[in-house]
Amino acid sequence: MASTEFSIETRGPGLYEFTKDVREWLSGQTRGEGLLTLFVRHTSASLLIQENADPEVRTDLTEFLHRLVPPSDDPSMRYLTHTYEGPDDMPAHIKAALLPVSLGIPVMEGRPVLGTWQGIYLVEHRLAPHHRRVAAHFGG
Repeated sequence: MASTEFSIETRGPGLYEFTKDVREWLSGQTRGEGLLTLFVRHTSASLLIQENADPEVRTDLTEFLHRLVPPSDDPSMRYLTHTYEGPDDMPAHIKAALLPVSLGIPVMEGRPVLGTWQGIYLVEHRLAPHHRRVAAHFGG
């Protein structure tokens, strides 16, 4: 068993791929099989496994989430009461409640078992840059 933490710098809403970091860390831990668990340590960010070939997918997902849950200063969100941390804060919490905050990924021969076009992403929901942490645990 092994654990680590990945640091991901964000620059506003979007999907930030860290598949390469995960692969490099796993290659130093094992050549065997097991389960990798990832957990984002923040209440306004999420984790996703998503396509990593076409950047338009990431752009479209970010735009969809913005339209699904607009900022709290949008008239459609006037029912929100948690607004003192800015118009993007409560919507970020809602998005994090809708998307996964942890992932379980099988590992075979020391590599995460992902599809050809799949990557591992942190999804930033806040407007300002953040330093996000993702805890990782591998059990073989």
